[in-house]
Amino acid sequence: MLTKIILERVVENVESKASYWQENLRLIFICLAIWFVVSYGFGVLLVEPLNEIRLGGYKLGFWFAQQGSIYTFVGLIFWYTSQMNKLDKKYNVEDE
Repeated sequence: MLTKIILERVVENVESKASYWQENLRLIFICLAIWFVVSYGFGVLLVEPLNEIRLGGYKLGFWFAQQGSIYTFVGLIFWYTSQMNKLDKKYNVEDE
């Protein structure tokens, strides 16, 4: 009986860790996708069409390549931190 209880808790713990890791990987994939679109997509591939639009006197493609991507990356850091804190609370692995 005790062995069965211990085994059930071990299985629950393994499943919980796997779910936590899956959700963490999903967040990482979202961050990487946004990073790729903003840095490579807006800064390189779509620079010509974006340069037709002006932002504060600068061409938007140039702005994304120089400033916009940095602002986006800093925003991503704060978003990821916020989401991971929620995830840590959900799976009861938060820091004390």
